[in-house]
Amino acid sequence: MVAPRLHKETCVKFDTVPPGVYPDLVYPPYKSTVKRGPLLAPLRVAAALPVTANIAMPSSTIIGANVDLTRPDGCAGEAIGERIVVTGRVTDEDGKPVRNSLVEVWQCNAAGRYRHKKDQHNAPLDPNFNGWGKMLTDDDGRYRFVTVKPGPYPWGNHHKAFRPAHIHFSLFGNVYAQRLVTQMYFPNDPLFDYDPIFQSIPDEAARRRLVSRYSLEETMHEHLLGYEFDIVLRGRDATPMGI
Repeated sequence: MVAPRLHKETCVKFDTVPPGVYPDLVYPPYKSTVKRGPLLAPLRVAAALPVTANIAMPSSTIIGANVDLTRPDGCAGEAIGERIVVTGRVTDEDGKPVRNSLVEVWQCNAAGRYRHKKDQHNAPLDPNFNGWGKMLTDDDGRYRFVTVKPGPYPWGNHHKAFRPAHIHFSLFGNVYAQRLVTQMYFPNDPLFDYDPIFQSIPDEAARRRLVSRYSLEETMHEHLLGYEFDIVLRGRDATPMGI
């Protein structure tokens, strides 16, 4: 994976990502960015380690290119909800696969609640669903995982504020300082028009690249609905990051 550029201004200058693909660091409708977003122009900082360094990760903690979030270790049963499989490719701006990249995913459960102490809204927790997983891309840059479709949830940003159903993605480069974060959404969600996080990306075509595609090919008869979500790291068709 190429070294990620952590700021919009840097991405546009060095990575040929067109304006409007990455969200502004301060976007007033997304209220918390007003308090946490930097007001000064970002500075480019040299990496502490060379980009050729490998991530030091014990092999026992990584689960190849395929993981099942519906059957977490230590749980007695299966997760409740609409079972889905999500797959896709991670590529560079030239369409070349990004191999052996560490991909992390996390999400709320089917009722719209995260297994996190700060999430205390009154949706039920699922004792058989933790909501996170990690995997490596294969030689074709492909990843795959099984999960349940997350539910929308209230988040208090504005009146009647509910987040569209989404799954968070984190991709690591050659060192831990190289990390890109994005979100995957589901087709035809009526909450898109009301979600300031989704709308913080000015370019409409770029927003569409965050929406997964239903896949009849990946759908497993009577078991799983299939969705595809490809991630492009840089260039004209880059996947929006930093959301």
